[in-house]
Amino acid sequence: MEQFEKQKYLNLETFRKNGQGVKTPVWFAQNENAFYVWTQADSGKAKRIRRDGQVRIVPSTVSGEPLGAWVAARATADTSPQAIQHVKQWMRKKYGLASILFYLAGRLRKTQMTTLRIEMAD
Repeated sequence: MEQFEKQKYLNLETFRKNGQGVKTPVWFAQNENAFYVWTQADSGKAKRIRRDGQVRIVPSTVSGEPLGAWVAARATADTSPQAIQHVKQWMRKKYGLASILFYLAGRLRKTQMTTLRIEMAD
């Protein structure tokens, strides 16, 4: 968990049915022992996580360049209004105005959002 402290991005690797990894740099918020990502419900990463929650994560630059060691993790998707509201608040606290603009752009496009909860694998 320590390598993720004070980082703005993490690179999230999800896996296709054929096992091929797909790496995506994302904003994230941390609460207790889990990381949270906010994304479109129909995004590829959300679909892959709903099918198979095995992922890998690493702190990264905005372009996805790793800033540490890859870690195995488990992710779940949650579209409940409560989960979305919590993550929205955490993102606002961490990213400020940029997160508000991201949220408003999604609302204008009438995008359904989901949260991804990511926990380190044992």
